[in-house]
Amino acid sequence: MDQQRVLITGGAGFLGINLARHLLSRGYVVTSLDVEEFDYPERDRVEIIKGDIRNKALVDRAVEAADLVVHTAAALPLYSPEDIYTTDVDGTRNVLDASLRHGVGRFVHVSSTAVYGIPDHHPLYETDRLEGVGPYGQAKIQAEMICLEYRARGMTVPIIRPKSFVGPERLGVFALLYDWAYTGHNFPMIGSGNNRYQLLDVEDLCDAIALTMTLPEDQVNDTFNIGASEFTTMKEDYQAVLDYAGHGKKVVGFPAAPAIWGLRILDRLKLSPLYKWVYETASKDSFVSIEKAERQLDYVPKFSNKEALIRNFRWYLENLGKFENASGVSHRVPWKQGAVGALKWFF
Repeated sequence: MDQQRVLITGGAGFLGINLARHLLSRGYVVTSLDVEEFDYPERDRVEIIKGDIRNKALVDRAVEAADLVVHTAAALPLYSPEDIYTTDVDGTRNVLDASLRHGVGRFVHVSSTAVYGIPDHHPLYETDRLEGVGPYGQAKIQAEMICLEYRARGMTVPIIRPKSFVGPERLGVFALLYDWAYTGHNFPMIGSGNNRYQLLDVEDLCDAIALTMTLPEDQVNDTFNIGASEFTTMKEDYQAVLDYAGHGKKVVGFPAAPAIWGLRILDRLKLSPLYKWVYETASKDSFVSIEKAERQLDYVPKFSNKEALIRNFRWYLENLGKFENASGVSHRVPWKQGAVGALKWFF
């Protein structure tokens, strides 16, 4: 059998590079399409197309030779509402449209559990009501609707809704925890931390994506929640990182209401390191049922929340020198700590 050619949109991102490594090790030919530089050791093994999924001509050229497309590119919640809409909605349509025209065999769309909004029950099932919080959540729902439209036109379009995932190359909001753990501080948490908040190791997510790329069409042409199967409370899972760091520090809960009000004010002043969906849901339960993926895809996650966080923290420690002075709005750089960084004085 000829090697299959996979186009990864957002290939230079945190999920993109982990997926590229995963697929290269399985004999796929990988192309990355991303607005960011593909600055990894694998760059001589990956075809790199630098550009924006909002550019139709460029998308057409990128998709032309692909047998499969995995669509991970998205403007994250910290981007402007216009960039989120044009990238996550219009961009998704561009890639789907080119995939239909070029007869791509399968289009795997990576969505988000942000489509469930701030739910009133758990676990969440794929059939639950979709309600986006903020421009990002709303755009993610609209992108899924476009996927369903192309599925109705005969394409095989698995939709994956992952929980927040961590692993090598992941920083973003988790860099706050790793930085405070590394420097020997207690870690503040919105609320008591007794809520259950399911995460996901990026390796398990890559496994799920690979399953939707290879299993029979009638099993995969559907929508799947993906998350860890083992997780405890947020306090207990995050404490595992502080324990691993070895400074004897603790997770310290704050009453949720004043903490959220404080972050809302900081958000208005552009001084909060957290965006609304994170701080409004951080003190609440957040977990999805993965029974459908287990049943239909034989998905078996390898890592618990604690194992995923510690694996990511170990990578952080090994690579500290590379990003100590970097910050920004992608998952691959630490987010600015803003006014929350000043709290370190008290911890």
